Amino acid sequence: MSSNSYWYLGLSFISIILQVIVFYRKRSVHTYMQFFIGVELLYIVESVIYIFNGSYEYHPKLLSNRYYDSHLGALTSNLISIPSLALILSVFQLGWFWIVGFIALLAGIEWLFVELLIYTEYWWRIEYTSLGLLFYFPLIKKMYPWMLKARKGVSRVFLLFLCLGPFSGTVQFLPFMLFYSRVYRPGWFNDPAYDTSAFGIVYYLSVVLVTTLLLMVSWRYRWIKYACLETILIVVTVFLKQSGILISQIWWDVYMYLLFPLLILMIGEIFGKHLARGESPRF
Repeated sequence: MSSNSYWYLGLSFISIILQVIVFYRKRSVHTYMQFFIGVELLYIVESVIYIFNGSYEYHPKLLSNRYYDSHLGALTSNLISIPSLALILSVFQLGWFWIVGFIALLAGIEWLFVELLIYTEYWWRIEYTSLGLLFYFPLIKKMYPWMLKARKGVSRVFLLFLCLGPFSGTVQFLPFMLFYSRVYRPGWFNDPAYDTSAFGIVYYLSVVLVTTLLLMVSWRYRWIKYACLETILIVVTVFLKQSGILISQIWWDVYMYLLFPLLILMIGEIFGKHLARGESPRF
């Protein structure tokens, strides 16, 4: 294992410990939802600046494919480290002194990773990260009271979409990053890994959107939603395969991508119920 890997794994380990402490301190479904919302907001921003516009590159050296290896570094930042600090700020209701302190801490880590040559900035700068966090951290602090009021309407749809995004996005990417289970070839980029990642963004967001809309429909029989979602997924999969956009490289690939969204729909039902009744009980 490269020395680069230890830095990323160490940062992830510390952040996960912080997550465990926070979730133990505030054991409610809304806290988990707030965390997932924070992750998805980062995923969306990262999709624009990193996936589509090549802002920077991570070098954890855990995977042989350079582009997918960089994605693992991105997960360390967007799935683990930054959302953990945002949750601490919110759960413990910390003020601007702590917000500025956490921004300085993350800026220092980013600077250190650049100096250690385990993270490369292209057109992105540390100042941009700091400015973005100046808006991101206060926004996450406001999410909890917003969730308690978003019992119906557009707010509920939007929050559910953000809550479910990390499940779909993470599971969309990990199989083809770790096992090369599938390749997307929409023809947007020359590099297959780049092409796959870019289309993977569109695919996972589409799955979340369809799932969220189905959650908003009231049917007498719950199974109809699952049947509709599965039918849509099968039709899209057949179309992508016949058009040559989707190439499955492992036997279980299609089955996993068809079945996992059903689990996302189940999770969405749980989140939806808690949004509908406001404050959730502690575990």
